[in-house]
This record gives sequence, structure tokens and C-alpha cells, in this order.
Amino acid sequence: MAVSTSVLWLLLFIVVVLALLLAAFTHTNFTTRKIALIGVMAALSFVAYEFFRIPNILGSGSSFHLGNTFTVLAALLLDGVSGGLAGAFGLALADIVAGDPGYAVTTFVLKFIIGLVCGSVAHKILHLNTMEERHAGRAKYLTAVTVSAFSGLFVNVFTDPFLGYFRNRYLFGQTVELASAMAGISSGVTLVNSLLSTACAVGLYLVLYPALKKARLLPGAHPAR
Repeated sequence: MAVSTSVLWLLLFIVVVLALLLAAFTHTNFTTRKIALIGVMAALSFVAYEFFRIPNILGSGSSFHLGNTFTVLAALLLDGVSGGLAGAFGLALADIVAGDPGYAVTTFVLKFIIGLVCGSVAHKILHLNTMEERHAGRAKYLTAVTVSAFSGLFVNVFTDPFLGYFRNRYLFGQTVELASAMAGISSGVTLVNSLLSTACAVGLYLVLYPALKKARLLPGAHPAR
């Protein structure tokens, strides 16, 4: 039996609160500049999903879209929590506008995970924010950016159908067979989305990061010399 709409809204509220608590727990510093950039990336995620997508592939509810591009881009430019919040709010809002609070619940969680993973790989493991292309070499730098961008999206290839199965099964009341079939379709669609979003995010980052850094629009960034 499908869960009532009021319960779905409650679940969405809970996951939003948990995400904000996690942001506080990680001591993420939200400056005015960073909040503005998160808002811009959330808006771009929303626009990329709403206006540049092929919806409901094979009736699965999954879509080909580029919304994840700006989740990744925000994580690369800022940090994992900020990227996660940008994608979570932007793409969950797209589901809400479409009248799908059930999808918004899992969307918020999934996009937050993408941002966290991308940000962790980029800034904690590869230290992308301190890596200079002219010192590291173009090939090494491009590899670091690509690996960072794809890391969270690669995880999403598995988490999206996994959470989608439980959403369809227990929130929407689908049968085991139907939920399993939808998860299989979702896995393929998510892989294609991940590859496209990685290419777009890498291209945008390589263009925007030097410009934003030079203009001192990134938190903590100093102008390039």
C-alpha cells in the first residue's frame, strides 16, 4: 500500500533537517558568498533538470538530464556539503514542482551523497583546490578533476536504483517484480546521466574555476598571479 502524501512530506522534512545537522556537524562555514553560490548552483540544477531532459524513460520515472552537473560543479568549486545541498535543494524542488514529494525524498538524499563524495575526493584526497595546473601538468590536473567529478556520480549509479527500489516498494506500494524492473532501468539511465554530467562538470570547472578565482568570487580564493 502506498504511503500517504502527508507522510511523504514529513519524510522530506526529516531528511532536510538531517542534512542541515550534518552540515553543522562537519563545521561547514557558510559565508554570504558561499550561500549565494549554493543558491546559483541549486537554481542551475533546477533549470537543467526541468528544461533539458527526456522524462520517464520506459515508464520507470527516471529521466535523462544534466541536473547533476551543477551538484558536482558546486562540490568542486566549494566543498562536498555545499555541493550536496545545492543539488539536493535544486533537484528536490524540481520533484516538488512536478508534484512528486516521494521522489523528492530520495532525490534529496541521493544528490546530497553525490556532493559529499565529490567534495571529499576533490578536496580531502586529491586536494584539487591547492593543485595548480601549471605545476602538476595538464594531464595530471585533468585526471584529478575528472576523477573528482565522476566519483560521486559513480556512487550514484548504485545508490539511485538501490534507494529507488525501496522508495517504489515501500513508499509507492509497487510489487517486488515491478520495483526490481524499475531499478534495473534506473541503473542504466543513471549511468548515462553520470557520464554526461561528468563531461559537462569537468568542462565547466576548467573554464569557471580560474575566472572565479581571479575575480575572488570563491570563498577563501586569492587572485591568480
